[in-house]
This record gives sequence, C-alpha cells and structure tokens, in this order.
Amino acid sequence: MRGIFLAIVILFLLIFIFLAGIGSGLLLSGDSSFSSGDKVAVLRVEDIILDSQIYLESLDAIAKDDSVKALVVRINSPGGAVGPSQEIFSELKKLGKELPIVASIGGVGASGGYLIACAAQKIYANPGAITGSIGVIAQFASYEKLLDWAMIDVEIIKSGKYKDVGSSFRKMNEADKQYIQQLIDNVYEQFKSAVADARDLDTKQIDKVADGKIYTGEQALNLKLIDELGTINDAIRMAGDLGGIEGKPEVIYFPKKKSRLMDLLNSKVATSFLTGVPTKSRFGLFYLADIIN
Repeated sequence: MRGIFLAIVILFLLIFIFLAGIGSGLLLSGDSSFSSGDKVAVLRVEDIILDSQIYLESLDAIAKDDSVKALVVRINSPGGAVGPSQEIFSELKKLGKELPIVASIGGVGASGGYLIACAAQKIYANPGAITGSIGVIAQFASYEKLLDWAMIDVEIIKSGKYKDVGSSFRKMNEADKQYIQQLIDNVYEQFKSAVADARDLDTKQIDKVADGKIYTGEQALNLKLIDELGTINDAIRMAGDLGGIEGKPEVIYFPKKKSRLMDLLNSKVATSFLTGVPTKSRFGLFYLADIIN
C-alpha cells in the first residue's frame, strides 16, 4: 500500500510541475494569444528546411484566428529541400488572399528561404543580410574506390536503368548525370518562374540574378529582389498598417515553442536511441545556399 501511495504522490507532483512549467513558459515568452486585441502573427522560418509540417500547421492556426489581421514571415534560413520549401510558399500564397503578408529577412534568407519570402506582398531585409542564391543543387558521394580498396563487393538488383541513380556504391555515368541535370533544370525553371512572377521581373532581369549568386540586402534592393531595408520591427509595423491595426500591434509568434523534453523526444538522436536504428539521411533536390549562418 505504501508503494502505491508513494507512486500516486509522485504522479501528482509530476503533473503539478508540468502544468507549472507550461504556465511559466507562457509568461516568460510573452505569448499574447489569450488577449482579445487585433494581432500581427510572426511565423519564424529557421535553419535548413527539411520538413514543412510545423509551418503548415502554424499557417492553419493563423488562418483560423480571427484576431490575426496580418502576418510577418521572419526568415533565418539558407533554404532546404525543394518540396517543403514549395509547400510553405504555396500555402503562404493562399493565405495572402485572406490577409496581408510581409517578409523579414534576418541574417540569411537565401535559396528556398528567399522563395518563401517571395510569397509576401512586401520583403524587408537588413542591409548586411544574405539573400538570393536562386538555383538548385544535388550532391552525391561515391564510395566505389573505398569499397574496392576494402575489397567489399556490393550487389545491386534493380527494376530499371535509372533505379539506383545517386547510389553511393558506384560512380555516376554520363547518362545518370544527364538524367539528374534534367530534373534540376526543371525545378530551376519553377524557381525562376515563381520569383519572376512575385517580383515582376522580365526574362532578362531574372536571368541576371538567377545564377546561384548570393547578395547582401543592399544589393538585393538594387536588383529588385526586396522592397525595403529594415528590421523585423519595421516589418511588423508595416504588417499592422496593412492589416488596419491602429497603434502598436500585439504580436503572436509561431511555431509555438515546445518544451525541451518534447524537443528531445522528437529529436533524431532520441529516435535513434529509442529504436536502436539510426534515422535515414535525406536525399533529393535542394533549394539550398552553402552558407554558414
């Protein structure tokens, strides 16, 4: 009996600590989601983009919140995988039909990060921010010589000529390279078309800036890739004005911060530890600038 009583006490203590932590987190973060005034939502797009789910969920929550009158997309990302970047861009374009959207580029908003910024009606960037890098990249490593040195044979059984394109067990041949280049060229044209439409650039203008180069915010302004030099506060004020908010707008941030415990449980390290199997590395085409932020 004593053991059962002790277990119940411990359980109640854990529940109390958990609830207290949530309350403290809301207070410390300054979350104003429970206030009734008109708000500007800030969607923080950060780091390398490999999965769009957390951003799509945030945009869905923003769309359903009648108190949100405008959105600022705060970007600190060198880009990432093509699919997730395009998904975020597409959902922002849809939401832009319902409320004004302003983009703010902090340290880096390049490649897929810049594509996402192009979904906004107006783009701000700091003068020294890094942006641009309009292009597509795919990188492959071959361990063929290493396997030969180690005298390891790898047998590949496949259903089609190109089924193992990109395999690290063999060097790519010319047919493989041409096939991958066709994919890259197609996605590259999609990128250029999206930027040209968003920034009202003609063929000559887009070809000038879409060669993979990165630009500072100041250079990007001269090239019509952004609209204004300014901080996130400038972007929030502009969003508030576009949303018809009088005075200083209240700000609510997305995605919502999770606890450190939840971050750990959702991390790749935890997944590998709990399952005993390392998580699979990503493979595909990337809107990604090779930049250390």
